[in-house]
Amino acid sequence: MARPACTIRFARPDDVSTIFGLIRGLAEYERLSHEMTATEDAIREHLFGERRYIEVLIAEVDDRAVGFALFFHSYSTFLGKPGIYLEDLFVVPEERGRGYGNALLARLARLAVERNCGRLEWSVLDWNEPSIRFYRALGAVPMDEWTVYRVTGPALARLAENADLTMPPAPGG
Repeated sequence: MARPACTIRFARPDDVSTIFGLIRGLAEYERLSHEMTATEDAIREHLFGERRYIEVLIAEVDDRAVGFALFFHSYSTFLGKPGIYLEDLFVVPEERGRGYGNALLARLARLAVERNCGRLEWSVLDWNEPSIRFYRALGAVPMDEWTVYRVTGPALARLAENADLTMPPAPGG
């Protein structure tokens, strides 16, 4: 069975509610809904505000969003090049297996090449075997020697309090 034609495009301001719904769907799939504190206003501000932190590609079939890729730029000091970090890739459950995730990743890879990026990378939950198989089939390799660390909430606030207050503020901050 041929898959319906899929269009990959950059998000527009009127897509924020749709993007937020897809993020909610991803949180449910990853069993992390309890950690979701994002709001539509935050997504709108970070996607279209004065300082844009994220970009979003949307996969559409018949003018209906079937998936999205939310990403931002990183930087590799070893490569001396920017990279693209894929924060979220999600295809709605009823549309999986039709190549839409692959189409989103391929478009993101093309964007990385066009922007002269040295890499495209992301994280995947250890238990998510379907996604791990999918990524490996695309040629992605796990970074087994690396462990992700994170500081959030009260620990982040405590760490920030330890900053040298005599330092000038960061540019743009």
